Amino acid sequence: MSRDPINGLPWPGARPLDDSFFNRDAQQVARELLGKVIRHRVGDLWLAARIIETEAYYLADKGSHASLGFTEKRRALFLDGGHIYMYYARGGDSLNFSAQGPGNAVLIKSGHPWVDAVSPAEALAAMQRNNPDAQGRPRAPERLCAGQTLLCKALGLKVPVWDGQRFDWQRLFVEDVGVRPATLIQTTRLGIPRGRDEHLPYRFVDADHARHCSRNPLRRGQVEGRDYQLIEDTP
Repeated sequence: MSRDPINGLPWPGARPLDDSFFNRDAQQVARELLGKVIRHRVGDLWLAARIIETEAYYLADKGSHASLGFTEKRRALFLDGGHIYMYYARGGDSLNFSAQGPGNAVLIKSGHPWVDAVSPAEALAAMQRNNPDAQGRPRAPERLCAGQTLLCKALGLKVPVWDGQRFDWQRLFVEDVGVRPATLIQTTRLGIPRGRDEHLPYRFVDADHARHCSRNPLRRGQVEGRDYQLIEDTP
């Protein structure tokens, strides 16, 4: 691992992604983040979500925040790979990681709750309390992180706490748990205004979880080869 861990590994056998993982081309990072697990410690619980949808952004891309120029708020976008950039979108928090090259980054668009020995059922219950539905009831797991702000709300990630920070292996990191999607979907990003490079196919989705992401790229009316591409993700 190229950077000394902060206070060491959180538990024996943990596999946090090193900075070198993020310090690569944004599209490559966006693709390879699918299947990885975000871990955020809140109290005694590690809240966790498997990444199922990402979007890549570049400095020269008119749809990116970085294209608007450097500001102190956007500083993390211009630092080397592995910095956390968070911002508010539609009244909620959004999570991004810087990639190789100034202004390049990956947006974590949606996830799916991850339950294992480190993040047990109690952690999932805490995520459901963090992010109830409009009636105050627990959201179904498949809808709990189905969007960039829902993901952050469920995981308890806040702009004032994490924007501009590095990963802290005792509090927040992305882990390789050995899961690799068999098939990826590549398509255009969501919410990009017309004339802001909305045509660029920089959105990546785990095909097995397409119906659980922010907007299903395989929904009725979508045509392979026109609206999306399927990519077999071979090692």
